[in-house]
Amino acid sequence: MPRKSPAKDVGTLNIRDVPKDTLYCVKLAATGERRTAKGFLLALAEGRIQELEKNGQLRKGNN
Repeated sequence: MPRKSPAKDVGTLNIRDVPKDTLYCVKLAATGERRTAKGFLLALAEGRIQELEKNGQLRKGNN
């Protein structure tokens, strides 16, 4: 089966030196919301970005 080509509108972000207790809490919270850690963190980031846009602290991007 051929591999799917990655979407052109995505990027990669690596976060290093995350304290183990923070990583544990992220994984625990994600599990509690039935999400992956990636999905949990993306939801947090997207929510915060919307807040900043609403308050005029961040220019609205191309969504």
